[in-house]
Amino acid sequence: MSLQFIGIDPQTGDDESPTVWIDRGKGEIVFQGWKPSPELEAECAALELPGHAVGIPDTEAVVRIPARMVDMIREACDALECANHVR
Repeated sequence: MSLQFIGIDPQTGDDESPTVWIDRGKGEIVFQGWKPSPELEAECAALELPGHAVGIPDTEAVVRIPARMVDMIREACDALECANHVR
């Protein structure tokens, strides 16, 4: 896997570091974020949405990303979109 660093939350210190990367090879955005509270995770797991099973599969996780990182997430989306047009 070859990750391309996009950005890190500028308002967190050394102990906390929500981060955004892209994996061009897999065409994925990779996030490091805060773990949700048990209450938030339970709320996410309980949601019933069309085409979405109730619960969180063992192969998935809920993470929290601060809204101030929206520009980094957009940058990651743009970088992947550009990579897909190059192929």
